[in-house]
Amino acid sequence: MKAIRRFTVRPVLPDTLRPLTDLARNLRWSWHEPTRQLFDSVDPEQAARSGGRRTDDIDPVRLLGSVSATRLAALAADQDFLARLNAAADDLDHYLHAPRWYQEQGGDLPSGIAYFSPEFGVTAALPQYSGGLGILAGDHLKAASDLGVPLIGVGLLYRHGYFRQSLSREGWQQEHYPVLDPGELPVALLRETDGTPARVTLALPGGRTLYAHIWTAQVGRVPLLMLDSDVEENAPAERDVTDRLYGGGSDHRLFQEMLLGIGGVRAVRTYCRLTGTPAPEVFHTNEGHAGFLGLERIRELAGEGLGFDAALETVRAGTVFTTHTPVPAGIDRFERSLVARYLGEDGELPGVDVGRILALGDETPLGGEPGLFNMAAMGLRLAQRANGVSTLHGAVSREMFAGLWPGFDPEEVPITSITNGVHAPTWTAPEVGRRAEGADDRELWELRRTLREQLVSEVRERLRASWRQRGAVGAELGWTDSVLDPDVLTIGFARRVPSYKRLTLMLRDPERLRSLLLHPERPVQLVVAGKAHPADDGGKRLVQELVRFADDPRVRHRIVFLPDYGMAMARRLYPGCDVWLNNPLRPLEACGTSGMKAALNGCLNLSVLDGWWDEWFEPDFGWAIPTAEGAAATDEERRDDLEAAALYELIERRVAPRFYDRGPDGVPVRWTEMVRRTLNELGPKVLADRMVREYVEGLYAPAAHAHRALTQATARELADWKARVRAAWPKIAIDHIEVGEVGEDLADAELGATTAVRVRVTLGDLLPDDVEVQAVTGRVTPDDALTDPRVCVLKPAGGPDLEGRRPYEGSLVLDRTGPFGCTVRVLPSHRLLASPAEPGLVALPAETTGQAPGVLLR
Repeated sequence: MKAIRRFTVRPVLPDTLRPLTDLARNLRWSWHEPTRQLFDSVDPEQAARSGGRRTDDIDPVRLLGSVSATRLAALAADQDFLARLNAAADDLDHYLHAPRWYQEQGGDLPSGIAYFSPEFGVTAALPQYSGGLGILAGDHLKAASDLGVPLIGVGLLYRHGYFRQSLSREGWQQEHYPVLDPGELPVALLRETDGTPARVTLALPGGRTLYAHIWTAQVGRVPLLMLDSDVEENAPAERDVTDRLYGGGSDHRLFQEMLLGIGGVRAVRTYCRLTGTPAPEVFHTNEGHAGFLGLERIRELAGEGLGFDAALETVRAGTVFTTHTPVPAGIDRFERSLVARYLGEDGELPGVDVGRILALGDETPLGGEPGLFNMAAMGLRLAQRANGVSTLHGAVSREMFAGLWPGFDPEEVPITSITNGVHAPTWTAPEVGRRAEGADDRELWELRRTLREQLVSEVRERLRASWRQRGAVGAELGWTDSVLDPDVLTIGFARRVPSYKRLTLMLRDPERLRSLLLHPERPVQLVVAGKAHPADDGGKRLVQELVRFADDPRVRHRIVFLPDYGMAMARRLYPGCDVWLNNPLRPLEACGTSGMKAALNGCLNLSVLDGWWDEWFEPDFGWAIPTAEGAAATDEERRDDLEAAALYELIERRVAPRFYDRGPDGVPVRWTEMVRRTLNELGPKVLADRMVREYVEGLYAPAAHAHRALTQATARELADWKARVRAAWPKIAIDHIEVGEVGEDLADAELGATTAVRVRVTLGDLLPDDVEVQAVTGRVTPDDALTDPRVCVLKPAGGPDLEGRRPYEGSLVLDRTGPFGCTVRVLPSHRLLASPAEPGLVALPAETTGQAPGVLLR
């Protein structure tokens, strides 16, 4: 028989044990070692039954729900346990209420920030993530909590999460979607003052309504709001909106993104009303999935009497948009007709001009299709501040989205970068924190072997479980007892399995790989894990190819594939591996934080120079895999052959010899020195604390200041000014340019000299205060392109002449040797612009503008 209704019965804790409930309900336990140890001791027998896995793999809420009354009574009488419990409770209270970094900063920082993401990887006990985007979002919340940043996280509660992965006997990925009961998760239902569940509603075409409850998870000091459409009042299709992460077709995904963006803003308003939390001044959109939040805020402002343009300016001022994809294919796009149907007069945003909405998602300036609505394009148009997630990814993003700012070189596109970071308390093995600092070479080497030994034990256990799922019986699995060796160089590779991450590059030459694995003096062993998207058969074939190679009895003791990669597994892999492998197609890895987590544990990186590794690689921290260039880079087969050969060569000639180069005491001194430098010098760079501080200082604080500056009156002023400038811009012209004085020969110019530049500009209906006239100088390429340009602002030098042309002039410093050139341009100028490129308008000189004694400028 099957139950027709499922619910959770909670134990009644003795009064002295009541603090356990608060500790279990706050997810700080997932990164606070003393609290984890406390829960480990609540039920040692259950920990033993779980295979010795730590509490960070187990949800303390479930743990408390299964502890026997006898055990609870024993704990209530255990004075040592009660002392530890009260100390943990006091520590949590201090953590939640004492001033932290944010409260100690000068300046007028935002009173609140709302952080929207489609997934959050906070802990394995709350499986609401699929990969790096969610893990990054979870680390962002934890670091914000540690720093005291007043963040509110906003996401969806997926009743099936992502998926659990297993393998068939033939090595084919199989997906399973276990039902997640919120009553068994570390979440609480947000309720109105009368005790009824708080909820948000969205209007759908045809008079339908989508209802959603709001679940809250407490991530240290940060509340995470998750919307859940599995509400009885919903029709079956609407109940399934939050069924699983990244599932379903276009309609389903659009519903999810409407609920996340529009419903998420309403959830934040409800939460702030019920708790007294200050309303956010800044809204941070983590990738385009939540971009509709800007439309909801425009609708709110329209209800306060602002027109669309003024409301748009207000919303933009307080919005930050982070892009995570370096390829157009990674962006969510919908049919324009679908968006119009669900957001039009019969849909969710009546009163907001659907034509204006569709224009926000227009991708034709990016070379896209006129019939599609681009969520990233909308996100960028709705945000005054935007960033990529590494220095290289920022540059790639500026190229990728340059079409939204026509006339500007990609370097001037207003997309900055903040390199991702990882949350050290979550991802650093406790042994590393306790033993690495100040350790000598032998102690450091012994620590590394201890961590490797723990990984070997974990791998054997998981491998046996995987083979049993594949249909093997115990009598067939004796060989798993000798899988991996705690004294062999161990390389880890674990991530999602899209094609660009190249899971199987290591298999490019199977015989070469076998020789590395089975080398008589310097063997290598590989631990591999990763999930392919359920709809990605190509990715599944890559998994199967790797699994079949790893199943070979000749090498299966040296290479393993572990299914169901997730946070719990990752926390073992990073510390236990000696080298972390990453071989994406450059520059398609926006950041790639798995190598950062490995580095925090003294694991060395072996990676293509992409994402964060391109930025911080040094020979002391690991190795850079060479990448194909020129014609070889465009030939897929040749490219992969070359880069795989480079990978094998590095492992065989440099990585393995250094690992096995032992001194008389058996310690590889040069290797341990690299480990020490990775821990001491690279470790501080990759921290999420550093990342969140940069967001606060570089994006959140400026966004809050810009938002405060836009009262209704100033928002209307800015909107009207932009409309006036756009209408007048076609008449802007640079009519005359002179560089140098009469008789001056610029061909003989010397470094450090100055020269005059004079121009005449027609402004049409605009005034000098509406524009900025600039001279731009730099080295020139053979085709006259300016490189590394520098700007000199020219000043008005008098009134208009009889033809209405206004003179401007300034001095140029010839500060670089070699081919040198300059040009002149006119940009809009207003005190409320975050960047001169923001309006996307620029006027450049015509080819025939230069006149003697100047030079022809292009």
